Amino acid sequence: MADTAAEAPPPIEPPSTSSNSPTKTASSTTNYIHPRREPFEHGLLPIPKLIFPDATQTLSHLKSTLLAADSSNRVNPETLAGALQISIDHSRLILETLSSVLHNDSDPLVNAKTPQEIDSIGVNVFDLLVYLYIQSYKRLLPKGHKDSAAVADVWPSTSAFDGFLSALSPLQLVRSNSRRFMPSQADEEAHQLSYLQKHLGNIVSLLADSVEGEVEDPLVVSMDRFEHIGFLIYFGEKGSERIPLSQNSPFFANSDPDMPAVPVPASQVLDWLLQNVATTLEHISERISSKENGPSIASDQDVTMADVSTSPAKTLTSARGPSFIEGISKSSYVKQASDLKGSSVKVVNCHESVIYILAPVRYATVYGCSDATIVLGAVGKAVRVEHCERVHLITAAKRICIANCRECVFFLGVNQQPLMVGDNHKLQVAPYNTFYSQLEEHMNQVGIDPSINRWDEPVALGVVDPHDSLSHPAGVSDVQAESATRLDPDQYTNFLIPNWLGGEQDGSTKDNPFPLPDAYLASQQRNHKNLEEIKQILRETTLEDSRKRELSSALHVYFKDWLYASGNIRQLYCLQGD
Repeated sequence: MADTAAEAPPPIEPPSTSSNSPTKTASSTTNYIHPRREPFEHGLLPIPKLIFPDATQTLSHLKSTLLAADSSNRVNPETLAGALQISIDHSRLILETLSSVLHNDSDPLVNAKTPQEIDSIGVNVFDLLVYLYIQSYKRLLPKGHKDSAAVADVWPSTSAFDGFLSALSPLQLVRSNSRRFMPSQADEEAHQLSYLQKHLGNIVSLLADSVEGEVEDPLVVSMDRFEHIGFLIYFGEKGSERIPLSQNSPFFANSDPDMPAVPVPASQVLDWLLQNVATTLEHISERISSKENGPSIASDQDVTMADVSTSPAKTLTSARGPSFIEGISKSSYVKQASDLKGSSVKVVNCHESVIYILAPVRYATVYGCSDATIVLGAVGKAVRVEHCERVHLITAAKRICIANCRECVFFLGVNQQPLMVGDNHKLQVAPYNTFYSQLEEHMNQVGIDPSINRWDEPVALGVVDPHDSLSHPAGVSDVQAESATRLDPDQYTNFLIPNWLGGEQDGSTKDNPFPLPDAYLASQQRNHKNLEEIKQILRETTLEDSRKRELSSALHVYFKDWLYASGNIRQLYCLQGD
């Protein structure tokens, strides 16, 4: 029975004793619980009205309101906007963001492409409640760096923009920390689990139903509601088939679909979850301790900035975590689909390089890069670009979020509006400008529609991100982030990916799959026509050998100047031998 009262449910206290032990596999080894990184890395929105002083009370009232509004347990953007007193645009943004981090790909919202489809389908109320609750999460702060001089040799000179928000701006903060001293994957996982450990009681209470009568536990959790906790956690290793969360629990495992399991007391569910979280935290602590006391292990995914020029291991992967491409400097780097393990990729601390990731992935993160050109093949869920400077990013993606970046250009084929948050300066957006032979096949695999490109509709939210743990000067919390301007069509050029980089096998893509706006198409055609005219004039012009040499020398000088001014000089790294 659904809750109808507006009051917050009583806090859940786990039983003092319980037979619910952490989940074991058939081989009697512990099957560890893990946080889903996606909601914490790609699902947080800096919208002040989503940060509730008393999340449990507010969301309990919201739960009652939304369940009373629609018997299907789904809510559309208009209803949500009224309930939270936010704009319809922010309400729709919440649903778009939530859909990109949903744990259940069978939910119809995942495949909604247009605002009209999102409005019609809506979001499950209980997924929404869990999503809104974790907006209180604060990211783990970077650790201090013990050798700033070493980092200064790698990072570009300090930007004139630095110091806008505080004595140490986000970009300066990144510059003062090498990858080794940023939070490791294990640290971030422990931080996320610690957050869940603290808040799971409130989250379970939001998913629970009240029961009437004289009962020991007034709240119970059904199997269907229990599955919504899968938005935040899962068991096992990434890369393996995900088993429904209920099948990993002692309460609902092996339940008959035709005969739903009896709801379980919420305190019993909480006790089981907390035991599993505690077991995993202990395991992580032991792993970190052994790493600190023992030799370095490649799968730790930590490479120091001092190792950038000497380390041959540029890509690091683990069974559960994303593929890391990091520390690439003054070179070209290519990764095909067969080179990547898992469904996500992170490009970290790469400088003065060209990075080609010609593969279909679900999530991609670009962090702390400068003076680089980065091509992300097809990203089906979300891209996040953070703390980058003078980067050209080319991607076909469902959506993209850009945070704390400077003087970057984004060539986009995106189905949703680009999101701008944080301390951005001098950003430009332009239509998608490249292709490789398997691009359309990869886009089909991850569900990107080339007929929809909202590259020129950026949405700017707040300068201050309430999810970071940094302190900010008073009065800047309401300042809107700087948006991006459109690239001048006369400066728009195609980015050519060499055929021999295009993939392990031939594909059907022969041109840019995203239609160009008229102004950019006209500029492209005009440039092509001018080039043909110049080539014709050169063929028809009769010059003495000395004049030919002068002309050739002048063309080389101008071409070289253009290569450096445009950043295309970085593509020549492809021609260097390994």
